[in-house]
Amino acid sequence: MKKSYAVLAALAIVFALAVAACGSSSSSSSGGGSGESETASSESGSSYNRYGGSKESSSESESESKTETASSEAGGAPAPISVGEASGVGKVLVDSEGMTLYYFQKDKKGSGVSKCEGPCAEAWPPLTSGGEPEAMSGVSASMLGTIERSDGTMQVTYAGWPLYTFVEDKKPGEDNGTDSKAFGASWYPLHPNGQKAGH
Repeated sequence: MKKSYAVLAALAIVFALAVAACGSSSSSSSGGGSGESETASSESGSSYNRYGGSKESSSESESESKTETASSEAGGAPAPISVGEASGVGKVLVDSEGMTLYYFQKDKKGSGVSKCEGPCAEAWPPLTSGGEPEAMSGVSASMLGTIERSDGTMQVTYAGWPLYTFVEDKKPGEDNGTDSKAFGASWYPLHPNGQKAGH
């Protein structure tokens, strides 16, 4: 009998210890819950700041809004085409910044397709427009048009030729691309009458 009492007493002690351990784990987990709730509350606060206008988030939001506006203006702005003077060839078509515009003889006039892609388009950036291009003084509106490039942008054409600028022209009046044979064919500016400007 004494042995069985001793076993029961031992079992009672083990059970008491187990209950105590369980209580401690529960209180620790409840402490964790409280920490989680603080974190959630702090996250909710930061979320409120983001949309409710803390200085930092307000400036981020303004900056994003300005970027979106700028890109929508750029995307929707029609390209103005003007007449300028290039040092070697006289009166030529120029873009809104006065930079000489070129055509690429590898393009088929009037085909509606540009043959200048990839590295070619990096050296000779296509002149794109967000709307119908605008003919400024001296430019024939009836000769202006657009084609859709492979990336979906609209490239300006004149007399059926897609138009490009040249990265080596650094200021208005330069025509460093005239008679270049880059990318498999010759490059020339265009006179306002749609004829080749160059030798």
